[in-house]
Amino acid sequence: TKSTVPVGTGDEVERIIREANPSADVSVASNPEFLREGAAITDFKRPDRIVVGTQDARAEAVMREVYRPLYLNQAPILVTDRRTAELTKYAANAFLAAKITFINEIADLCEEVGADVQQVARGIGLDKRIGPKFLHAGPGYGGSCFPKDTLALVKTAQDAGTPLRLVETVVAVNDQRKRAMARKVIKACGGSVRGKTVALLGLTFKPDTDDMRDAPSLAIVAGLQDAGATVRAYDPEGMGHARTLMPDVAYAEDAYACAEGADALVIVTEWNAFRALDLGR
Repeated sequence: TKSTVPVGTGDEVERIIREANPSADVSVASNPEFLREGAAITDFKRPDRIVVGTQDARAEAVMREVYRPLYLNQAPILVTDRRTAELTKYAANAFLAAKITFINEIADLCEEVGADVQQVARGIGLDKRIGPKFLHAGPGYGGSCFPKDTLALVKTAQDAGTPLRLVETVVAVNDQRKRAMARKVIKACGGSVRGKTVALLGLTFKPDTDDMRDAPSLAIVAGLQDAGATVRAYDPEGMGHARTLMPDVAYAEDAYACAEGADALVIVTEWNAFRALDLGR
């Protein structure tokens, strides 16, 4: 099983197989993937670690053989029991979601006390115990993994009678942050956007993908439209999906056409193409 699945799924799959065909020569292993959307091939060829959940020696040998071509990169194979492998994937994603949410809350504090969150992030990220990854303040996490996996982990923990209060708070803070972004735009426009045009650059939950699942832009657009704004948007890859989710947004041909005549310009997704824009123009 490659998919991120609730703890105990492998046990249930094995139970079904044994029940359906007691003589079947089958071993069920968990092999969660740690691939980033937009960089999956690179992550597969140069993995940080390979986790295999099985207590069957033959299954372990098969899985080691499957990954043998990657050994030149010295990727460590961690062999655990099946439930541990299933939970490792959830714990990893929840921790990364917590890092994002932490720096976002620090960003709010920085704005109030006159500090620079990017320098704070660099200052703490240089600590090897913390590391620089996932410390980029922004409009909150989205996509197919973090929202789903944090909620699943919260539910699993509640069912087990050991609630994960930290992860529960991460989920709540991240949801609130997306709407708060719209309020920041309204505040920057003098307290009202009624009758104004707000241009959005970037709609997908992160760059290098067309994925709109749980994208912060959805909540930002809704908040701006609720406040009476006309929203115009441009995204290098995501507009096809965005049109079905937000049909009452005006979609532009490029970033400059999106910005032209707008009262405010909001960069939502950090596409490299937006880093190269002529901001004066």
